[in-house]
Amino acid sequence: MTDIHRLTGLTASFTAEEEAYGHIIQRIRSGKYRAGDRLIPEEIATEIGTSRMPVREAFRRLATEGLVDIRPHRGAVVRKLSTAEMVEVFQMRAVLEGLAARVAFPTIEEKHIAVLDDLIRQMELAEDDVQEWVSLHRQFHEYLCSLSHNPRLMRQISSLHSVVEPHMRLWLEKSDRPNRSRSAHGYIIEALRAGPAEEVEKVLRQHAERTIASLEKFMAPASPKKA
Repeated sequence: MTDIHRLTGLTASFTAEEEAYGHIIQRIRSGKYRAGDRLIPEEIATEIGTSRMPVREAFRRLATEGLVDIRPHRGAVVRKLSTAEMVEVFQMRAVLEGLAARVAFPTIEEKHIAVLDDLIRQMELAEDDVQEWVSLHRQFHEYLCSLSHNPRLMRQISSLHSVVEPHMRLWLEKSDRPNRSRSAHGYIIEALRAGPAEEVEKVLRQHAERTIASLEKFMAPASPKKA
């Protein structure tokens, strides 16, 4: 710690803000805070043992990431994505995850594929547990993308996952769609073994894009029943 940090207390403040941010984002991701929920800074500050200021700073950061709306006279509210915004997130994920997979491909070894294959196996075992399945699904995609060794790209991809993850949980809880972990992800393993890099990128892009139609159908307003 530098002398200026000791004098100003910036390090302690930064740590408290990071703790508040991590606490809130984890609860949003897990569905404990749902779209439309008002976030009470005093309650959150008490839960993590800090003051309100780091919590409010965390709200501002979450607002820039699209997870929270800060509204006059109401404060911070968990943001609900529109259908168009959900489509945009998945389109961006398709491009960025495809890029990450293409960059990663030349350095991927059998030991990396073994990790991915084990995550698919765990997803299969968790297909009746939506919360666990979504967490494992994110681990699969983020582990694969992390093999690109591109931290800036990974931050963008992780941010997109955080935005869409609460909606994924709600969608899978209410949808009759089976998860089919092996058939939905096994062909990614096949592409990683066979190559070339351009084909791997194509497969990852198609994988993300394939979700869009199902999500649009789920988020569409129900048609009024005829008398």
